[in-house]
Amino acid sequence: MKKILIITGDKCDDTELFYPYYRLKEEDYHIDIVSFNKGVIKAKHFFEIEADAAVSEVDEKDYDALLLPGGSAPEKLRQNEYVVNLTKAFYLAQKPIAAICHGPQILISAGVTKGEKMTCYPGIADDLKNAGADYIDNAVVVSKNKIITSRRPEDLPCFMREFIALL
Repeated sequence: MKKILIITGDKCDDTELFYPYYRLKEEDYHIDIVSFNKGVIKAKHFFEIEADAAVSEVDEKDYDALLLPGGSAPEKLRQNEYVVNLTKAFYLAQKPIAAICHGPQILISAGVTKGEKMTCYPGIADDLKNAGADYIDNAVVVSKNKIITSRRPEDLPCFMREFIALL
């Protein structure tokens, strides 16, 4: 059974966490959710979910892929050394990484965007371009068969279709 790691935090976008979470469960993947600390994560609107562990307690070697939901959480997560190092480890191991909306902010801070074809929420498109990504305004972009990015919740069906196909 493939194991997927989701890194998120308070004020994540509800749909960008729960749609992928349940879609991956439907495919019978094992999913672990991590945040700054183990405990309750309160999404932007009203959903809550339990973080299985603190990000400092997990290792990329234990997982097959990484998913980074958007919302306001990536802005804080990208400032955490463990989040940045773990994301970079997935990239260097050439394991699939899926990031939606503001999720690519974590990829920018991990220094893994240069030369990659990517998309994101329009408000951070300049950040992605300045970090060396080849920005494409599409619902979903797959770069070198390892990074899948999408812009917003409306793109979730194509985002998950491509992520699951890659898995």
